[in-house]
Amino acid sequence: MKIDKRENTTIVRQTKNEIDTFLDNLEKSFHEYEDLNLIVDITVSDDLSVEDLNKFKQLSKVQQKQKKSLVVVAKDIDFHTVPDFLTVVPSVLEAHDIIEMEEIERDLGF
Repeated sequence: MKIDKRENTTIVRQTKNEIDTFLDNLEKSFHEYEDLNLIVDITVSDDLSVEDLNKFKQLSKVQQKQKKSLVVVAKDIDFHTVPDFLTVVPSVLEAHDIIEMEEIERDLGF
């Protein structure tokens, strides 16, 4: 797991193709990131399923309660099958854009 902290956003990158191990490590250290917007880059994972994405549900709920964003970056996934509680995009640049838009919405009271 590789971590890159910038201003109010932290990027956590998966470095090995083991989503369950990565998620366990992320959950163990999540208290360090819960007051920041979080981008979770899992583009190294092959053959992601909806079940894999559902494993991010609890982390997403915590971020929403903290009024922070959680955006997952994934490749080779049918974005129409992504659960509603989770924001998934194909690139880190798009993840930053989503976070910026959500910050504006929160500032405006939406």
